[in-house]
Amino acid sequence: MRLWSIHPKYLDTVGLVALWREALLAQKVLKRKTKGFKSHPQLKRFRMHPYPQKAIANYLLEIWEESRRRGYNFDRRKIGKGNTTANIPVTRGQLRYEFDRLCDKLEKRNPVRHQQLRFIRKIECHPLFEVKEGEIAEWEKVRLGVG
Repeated sequence: MRLWSIHPKYLDTVGLVALWREALLAQKVLKRKTKGFKSHPQLKRFRMHPYPQKAIANYLLEIWEESRRRGYNFDRRKIGKGNTTANIPVTRGQLRYEFDRLCDKLEKRNPVRHQQLRFIRKIECHPLFEVKEGEIAEWEKVRLGVG
């Protein structure tokens, strides 16, 4: 499961569809409607939010909005109730790590998209997150050569 902290606008079609599915799974986990992924480390930051189910709904809403901007037809009815104003902190180091990891994937999977992203220096985060100074998150399994 990869719940990207970077803005979904950076993802290619394959990545955006995968994020939609994984975030829907995360929503089920947070609602205790599935047996798998209960202790997935990326869910920790949602569980620490004062309103975890609202937070994941807001997360999904931005993915849905990005899908609409691209002309896709993701089902908004699958998103729970959101409307929380509390952000989740994410570090600059984590954003950089995720962006670099995405670029590594795109270099092989979608070279055109990779070329579009490779000169971006100011990485935007998903609107649910608030950028803080710091390194890569402790729950991240850092791959050699990335980060």
